[in-house]
Amino acid sequence: MTQRVFITGGASGLGRAIALRYAKEGAKVCIGDINPEQGITVEQEINNAGGEGYFVECDVRRLTDLEKICDDLTGKWGGVDVVVNNAGVASAGSIEDTTMADWEWIMDINVLGVVRGCKAFTPQFKKQGSGAFVNIASMAGLMLAPLMDSYNVSKAGVIALSETLSQELRDSGIHVSCVCPAFFQTNLTSSMRSDIPGIQQNVNKLMKRSTITAENVADDIVRSVEKGDFWVLPHAKERRMWVLKRHAPKAFDWLMHQESKRWMKKMGGKA
Repeated sequence: MTQRVFITGGASGLGRAIALRYAKEGAKVCIGDINPEQGITVEQEINNAGGEGYFVECDVRRLTDLEKICDDLTGKWGGVDVVVNNAGVASAGSIEDTTMADWEWIMDINVLGVVRGCKAFTPQFKKQGSGAFVNIASMAGLMLAPLMDSYNVSKAGVIALSETLSQELRDSGIHVSCVCPAFFQTNLTSSMRSDIPGIQQNVNKLMKRSTITAENVADDIVRSVEKGDFWVLPHAKERRMWVLKRHAPKAFDWLMHQESKRWMKKMGGKA
């Protein structure tokens, strides 16, 4: 059966990689994005890759955008199988320096954007008796490094929502996957907000050093939906750190403190 997939923030970065990965399987892929030029380009790339591409303008800060897309796709395709809540932004800064406006901005997109995606499509999934939400969080929401206050909180919120919905919706035939990658090459810093000098360049360096690509993460996501896995943790080192945190919290706290001092020095903060 042909998969029917909707991806927020699908015109670039990880969203685009997920769209093209599903396209290779002949899926019908709708990408929602605030960038129409990129969106139309990726729509054609989906078609070229063997899928059926469809671009719609979508701002995850508006519930009505997502509700309209759900109605549109239900009419066009007869339903939706996978919703990837991928759209997100980045920020960095200390608790003193990050403005409340930046806190509200990132929470509105990173947390409430995912909430809106789940809220808009849950009724259709329940009617179908099936469906999968793929919520893009981050290892930042599990590791909680300093000087990333608002970003960490936003991604921890996505993790909490995903765990909650996994229990809440399971008996309705709805699966939830929570994706927590560490650094990999993407365009996340293009809209990043921070008062820390050179933060974008430092984060870009870390992303470029990663051996994990957006395509690798997309492969893991598709497998998680097929196998019914909740956690998607693509980076081996960070996955081991997460296990350490759960089973040996004091050891993790000591290691994290050492890493944090190095991180803060690199990012221009005070250790």
